[in-house]
Amino acid sequence: MDVEDYLHRIGAVRPPVPDLAALRELQRRHLESVPFENLGFYLGEQIELAEPALLDKIVGRRRGGLCYELNGAFALLLREVGFDVQLLAGRVMRREGFFGPPFDHLALRVELDEPWLVDVGFGRFSLAPLRLATTDVQLDPGGRFTVEPAPHGDVDVVCDGAIVYRLEPRPRELDDFAAMAWFHETSPASPFTQGPTCSRPTADGRVTITGARLIETTGGERVERALESDAAILEAYREHFGLRLDRIPSFVTTLDCN
Repeated sequence: MDVEDYLHRIGAVRPPVPDLAALRELQRRHLESVPFENLGFYLGEQIELAEPALLDKIVGRRRGGLCYELNGAFALLLREVGFDVQLLAGRVMRREGFFGPPFDHLALRVELDEPWLVDVGFGRFSLAPLRLATTDVQLDPGGRFTVEPAPHGDVDVVCDGAIVYRLEPRPRELDDFAAMAWFHETSPASPFTQGPTCSRPTADGRVTITGARLIETTGGERVERALESDAAILEAYREHFGLRLDRIPSFVTTLDCN
C-alpha cells in the first residue's frame, strides 16, 4: 500500500512514533474523512475483503464502506505506521433487544501500554480509542462509554447505559468476515438492505444522507431537509462527503421526498 496516499486521503501525516496521541489523531481524521456508507449495494457493487480491493475503494476511489471495509482498511494503515493491531469479531445489539449473529461487526484492538478499542466503522460511536482493560466510565463526544465483562471472556461495549455490541477476545483474519459481509449485502434481514445511507461525524456534529434526505446535526440541533431532485442528491454527496457518483443509488427516487 502507499501509506502517503492513505494519509493524504484522511488529511493526516505519518506519526513519528506509534503512540496513543498518534492513534487518537488518526482515528479522528479517518472518521471525519471517510464515511460510513452502504451505497455500493445500490450501485451494483459487491463487498470485496481482499486488501487491494479495500485500498482501491477507500483510497483510490475515495469512497467509504461498512465496518469490514473501514476497519479492515484502517488496520492496514495502522500496521504500516507501526501499530500492533488485531481484528476482533463482534455481535451488534439490535433495537429489538437481542444480539446479531457472530461476525456481525469488525472492530480493532490496538496494543500500546494497554489494549485499546478502535472503531472507525460503526456510524455514531466513540470518536477516540477506548480502553479495553478497565470498567471505568470513559467520556467521549459520542457519549459515556464503559467496557464490561461478558460470558466466555467476551466484553460488552456500552454507551450511555445501553449495550452497543459484544466483542470476542480471539484475534481474527479478514477472510473470517466474508460470509457475514455477503449476508449484509444480500439478506432482507440485514439493516443495510433497507435503503442507502451515508454518514460521518463533523467537528461539531454529524451529517447524514439517507434516501433523499439530508440530515445535519450541529451543536445538538438537528436540521433535516428533502433533496428534491437527482441532481440535488448527487451534489449533496459531493459537498458533504466528497463522493463523485455518476448516478444516484438505485433505491433512491425523488418520491422519497413526498
